Amino acid sequence: MIQKTLFASGLVVFTGCTVGPDYVRPEYPVPQSPDDVVDDTMTSLGDLEWFQAFDDPVLQDLVRTALEQNYDVRIAAERVIEARARVKITRAERFPDIRAGGIYEATKGAENVSNPLPEDVDAQSEVVQLLGDLTWEIDFWGRIARATEAARAELLATEFARRTVIQTLVADLALAYFDLLELDGEIEISRRTYVSRQSSYDLVALRLEQGVSNKVELYQAEGSALQAAGIIPDLERRIEQQENLIQLLIGANPGPVPRGFPLLEQKRHTEVPAGLPSELLRRRPDVHVAEQNLVAANARIGEAMAQLYPAIRLTAVGGIASQDLTNLFEGDSTTWSITPSIVQPIFNAGRLRSNVHVTEAQQRQATLAYMQTLQQAFLEVANSLVAREKSAEVRVWKGRLEEVLREQAELSQERYLGGVTSYLEVLDSDRDHFSAELDLVRSIRDELFAFVLLYRSLGGGWQEAEKLAASGN
Repeated sequence: MIQKTLFASGLVVFTGCTVGPDYVRPEYPVPQSPDDVVDDTMTSLGDLEWFQAFDDPVLQDLVRTALEQNYDVRIAAERVIEARARVKITRAERFPDIRAGGIYEATKGAENVSNPLPEDVDAQSEVVQLLGDLTWEIDFWGRIARATEAARAELLATEFARRTVIQTLVADLALAYFDLLELDGEIEISRRTYVSRQSSYDLVALRLEQGVSNKVELYQAEGSALQAAGIIPDLERRIEQQENLIQLLIGANPGPVPRGFPLLEQKRHTEVPAGLPSELLRRRPDVHVAEQNLVAANARIGEAMAQLYPAIRLTAVGGIASQDLTNLFEGDSTTWSITPSIVQPIFNAGRLRSNVHVTEAQQRQATLAYMQTLQQAFLEVANSLVAREKSAEVRVWKGRLEEVLREQAELSQERYLGGVTSYLEVLDSDRDHFSAELDLVRSIRDELFAFVLLYRSLGGGWQEAEKLAASGN
């Protein structure tokens, strides 16, 4: 009897069907790239490891520390562990739930009562039982299989989301570091300008004593020096706050941050091949997150549809029982029962059918979200490519402008000392040169920013970093 029942159950398992749609990746038109951007023989920028993209040793140390200590990365890692456990929980429903236990019961009846026990009945008795039970929902319609498929997809989405966190951290840290170096450049220019203007003030004061200048020029020189001096404290504030931001990114308390190469010595990549657009879908973790969310939503439809069909369960109980512990394993003390059951939903006011409609709507939403993520990915790459190209052009023009205005400021100073022009020309030339110097360091920062954002938009920054992040958890 037992063998026949188990054989029938196994036959049901292997001849069952899985309801619901199988996943098919939606088609999306991949944009064509210009011939001057795509080079099949070159490695895409997005395939470079983060330490290849950023060659500043201090920045590399900061990234390593952040990958090991940053709280967002560590939280994302714990979410992966949670999702992995949920897969095991869901998958466990496909297997029988087997439990075992024992019962010992001792009773004694009172003998000194008005209605005593019959002589052939013992006043004291005991029963010992060792029992085991099995409960198994046979996944004939694939409900558990679809639920497991969805859980696995959600696990993958969580893993790719962790990679997205890592990629964002690497890029944000590089941006913050380059911003700090730009502030260093600004404060260096401001201090140098203040010293220069203070020297000009001393010179005008000396010329005033000699009778070749006037108080208006003295006030102009003093005001110019004070303007430069007033910029320095604000830059010091911004630098300290930027250092605190970097410390937050690396998971440390506020404090100073070491420097590597100065801003002007940072490597500016002149050739950054984007690679084939189709490869972008492989590298970017956010695209994988959107697709795995779609896979999960698609599987949930089958899970909901399976609830419309009969649920097939098998329950079995078996064990041994005896009134004497010493005779528990002797004689015919075995007991068992097998109860197959089938339950078909009849009326639930449309709840189960509406649940299918909910999952179908969620699947359509996930499809649209996936398409939107692809569109956003290609948009970011296109914008990053043009930003890198144009920021490099701006930096070149800003550099030429700074050279011209520097020569103009030097010439104006000579003309003033020679008595050819007024001090107002010196002030105007100095002010223009000061602004041009600041604009130049900002344009260099913007060019580095454009490189970082292009690197991130191409899907770079998480590959080797993921191993470091794993070692820190």
